[in-house]
Amino acid sequence: MRLSSPFLLLALAALPIAILSTTWLYLYPPLHGCAFPTPSPSSPAPFRLLALGDPQLEGDSSLPKASAPAFPALKYLTFDLQHAGTWKTRRRIVRDAIVKVTTRDLPRWLEGYRKRIDLWGNDYYLAHVVRQTRWWTQPTHVAVLGDLLGSQWISDVEFEKRAGRYWNTVFRGFEKVPEEIMTGVVHEEETDDTQEAQQDKKWGGTTELLGAKTWTNRLINIPGNHDIGYAGDFHEARAERFERVFGSLNWDIVFELPRSPTNTTASPSLDRKTPSLRLVILNDMNLDTPAYSFDLQTQTYTFLNHIIATSKPVEDKTHTTVLLTHIPLHKEKGICTDAPFFSFFQSNGGVKEQNMLSPYSSKLILENVFGLSGNPDVEGGGLGRRGVVINGHDHAGCDVLHYIAKEEARKEDKQELDIDVTKFGNETSSEDTESRDETPVWQAVRIPHNEGSPLPQNATTPHLREITLRSMMGDYAGYAGFLSAWFDESLGEEGEWRIEFASCGMGIQHWWWAVHIMDFIVLVLFLIGGVAWGCKVSRRSAKAGKDRSTDKKE
Repeated sequence: MRLSSPFLLLALAALPIAILSTTWLYLYPPLHGCAFPTPSPSSPAPFRLLALGDPQLEGDSSLPKASAPAFPALKYLTFDLQHAGTWKTRRRIVRDAIVKVTTRDLPRWLEGYRKRIDLWGNDYYLAHVVRQTRWWTQPTHVAVLGDLLGSQWISDVEFEKRAGRYWNTVFRGFEKVPEEIMTGVVHEEETDDTQEAQQDKKWGGTTELLGAKTWTNRLINIPGNHDIGYAGDFHEARAERFERVFGSLNWDIVFELPRSPTNTTASPSLDRKTPSLRLVILNDMNLDTPAYSFDLQTQTYTFLNHIIATSKPVEDKTHTTVLLTHIPLHKEKGICTDAPFFSFFQSNGGVKEQNMLSPYSSKLILENVFGLSGNPDVEGGGLGRRGVVINGHDHAGCDVLHYIAKEEARKEDKQELDIDVTKFGNETSSEDTESRDETPVWQAVRIPHNEGSPLPQNATTPHLREITLRSMMGDYAGYAGFLSAWFDESLGEEGEWRIEFASCGMGIQHWWWAVHIMDFIVLVLFLIGGVAWGCKVSRRSAKAGKDRSTDKKE
């Protein structure tokens, strides 16, 4: 039987499957329709954010301890045999050791190696999702919405190891946002009028023209609970190492849209406002209380007050805000996969875990950051600023619309801009309950709309869209979000921003493994078949040469 035939035949039979599966794997973005929404088929949006959620890189916490023996059953085997009194006892010791090795130690040892291979493959699976979606969709900005790593409890050494994998494998080719942008360096050309809006190199607030190519290689990192912890265990050391490696916890930047001189879709005006998009990175891990570090919580609330104080008037629709954070806003049970949940440490009473922000913290963002209100007498009629909230945390993902019914016109505007950091965000008082009975409360409805739930009248009802990203982890099919924003001059008196969102997934990580294993098997079959065929040809040549030599002698 010819040795080369079976291997080459198997390789040739599997080759079409390998080619098709590999083509799908590396071209899945166009095949799955992964794309940014566009103003028109021929023109991309000027702001295109590739949003990724919860990669959660694991490490030594999921592996056997390096100092632990691989086969504990054999650790004292020699000693036990030397001190056994009889051969019968020795046979029993050996038999017990063999049983423990085969049923306990060996499976654990193999599982440890399997887990190491799984971690290696997971890194490259995530890197594949990032690389292919980035290549096909060409985003202008890229952000990871928290839980970059898999645990906040890891040591500094392990933190550095996972951070190295994060930057050198999963997000290879990206760089951290420069410190001068996150800290808000005041440029020399700025005038005294704009100086007051800057926070002495603390919060960002820089202004750039939208469209700079440098942002395509910058990675915006938002802190999550697995990076720094919840409010009850988030402390200065975790804040320091996160900011050193991944970037500031809180910062913002304003992108101004260059106007096209040829665009005449809007009515002419002598004094046209420059359309601008404000990107806000908010650490909402310690918005709720009690918090372990009052100083860190104060920093977060001070940053929020900075955002509120430097925001443009709510009537200005030429401005929009994109808020990037981790923990979703409060919603009633049943709207998303996660339901409202809080747990607290017994030792200090701090927040140990939460699925969503408290109603107070959510209201703070909706009414103060975005200026929404149920009171029609406030500025802008309560409709607030244009914008969107994007976050992670709920791995299943959720797309909702927050809205509030308008109250009867009131004589006084009770909306407060300044925020009291000492107020317990997740505490409900009797006053709050009475107030809630008298005034409308915030509600949420899922998108796509469920026919059984009320849908707000978007034109007249204060509302805001919140997009919770589905995780990019393999168990959740490697999802990515595509947020587009563009300025439509045909809307309103001076034009308005439009924000649209789309998402797609690659498939669970097993597909990534299966395709590469298939490719490897086909390659090995071709190599074995090729070597066998070469050896056969060589033997035939040698035999033919030998026969010719014999014929000449005869």
